[in-house]
Amino acid sequence: MSFSFRFPSATAWLALTLLAALIAVAQWLQGQAGGRTLVFALACGAVLGIVLQRSRFCFYCHARDWFEDRNPRGLLAIVLALAVGVVGYTVVLGSWLPVPQPGKLPPDMHIGPVSWVLLAAGLSFGAGMVVSGSCISAHWYRLAEGSVVSPFALVGSALGFILGFKSWNGLYSASVADAPVVWLPAHLGYGGALLVQLGVLALVAAWLWRGFAREAGGPRAGGVPPLREVWRSLWTGRWHYWVGGLAVGLIGAFAIVRMRPLGVTATLGGAARQWAQGQGWIPDRLDGLDGFAGCATLPPSTWLTPNALLLAGLVAGAFVAALASRQFAPRWPTWRDAARGLSGGVLLGWGAMTGLGCTIGTLLSGGMAGALSGWVFGAAVFFAVWAGLWGRRVVRQRGFGAR
Repeated sequence: MSFSFRFPSATAWLALTLLAALIAVAQWLQGQAGGRTLVFALACGAVLGIVLQRSRFCFYCHARDWFEDRNPRGLLAIVLALAVGVVGYTVVLGSWLPVPQPGKLPPDMHIGPVSWVLLAAGLSFGAGMVVSGSCISAHWYRLAEGSVVSPFALVGSALGFILGFKSWNGLYSASVADAPVVWLPAHLGYGGALLVQLGVLALVAAWLWRGFAREAGGPRAGGVPPLREVWRSLWTGRWHYWVGGLAVGLIGAFAIVRMRPLGVTATLGGAARQWAQGQGWIPDRLDGLDGFAGCATLPPSTWLTPNALLLAGLVAGAFVAALASRQFAPRWPTWRDAARGLSGGVLLGWGAMTGLGCTIGTLLSGGMAGALSGWVFGAAVFFAVWAGLWGRRVVRQRGFGAR
């Protein structure tokens, strides 16, 4: 029996170095005010970043796989994440607020007003996904893969937030101020809300599964694979879709025990708001905005916040995963990359600002909490993705026909 040892590659060393840096930062955060929560946020973000990158958990990619190729695996992973999160949130919120009542909302949960503004926000966000190629959460982890579109999309998102702030007061007085804020458990009870939401998700899953051909083949002969092979499989290719869905659902439910619900736009929106107000581009008073739960954009007094640490951990964790799996593949951007990123990012940012969050904050965290706003926003997003892909296909077909 022979034994051979291979030294880690340069990318593996970089991944290990970044992981050591994360641990060092966590040790430093322990001595800061609220250190335990900050360390938890950093660790939660790092795990989330690894899961998102390794499982390719992207709302746009999963929707595109279904609308273009009728591959339901990605959307089924989103359904699984929501189902797991709905159960987890019900357990946690039931211990915090045993008797849900109309007009009394659980603190910090992403439960927002439902109006035509929310629909417009979802449509804008979905259109931005089609143009830029990802949602905001995926753009964050794709930075770690060397995406040349993502930096421009995130800059464009900040500009979209500024446009959202400029339009907010008018939208608020026109519709948002009087819009109902619907928390399903307050009207159906925890059991009723859980039953309704899981029932809807089951119907969606059954519809997606219809006509789904299972892959042929089963486990390889030879018994349990060696541990070395199992470890190598973690950093080769991508994880199964269901692994990403299950992990995202568990992380979303687990996160609220120690901090606010998951969201990836609060820090970006807060920075954009602080800068734009300093330039005098947006009003100092944004009517009612800071009274709503969601991805808060109130300019922070310090950047050592749980959301900022969650975001930093997400990007760092995704870098560790991309380097370890050798999926960091940067290239020089083109003008088309910049145009796609900026224009799509503006649509993403405006939709996230007026919708009080993105697919992670409003759809995922809101839906898990039983917020009607999360389900309405999600429906608008996926409709916009379908319409955008259909329109792009029609344009391409006509263009090819003219040649």
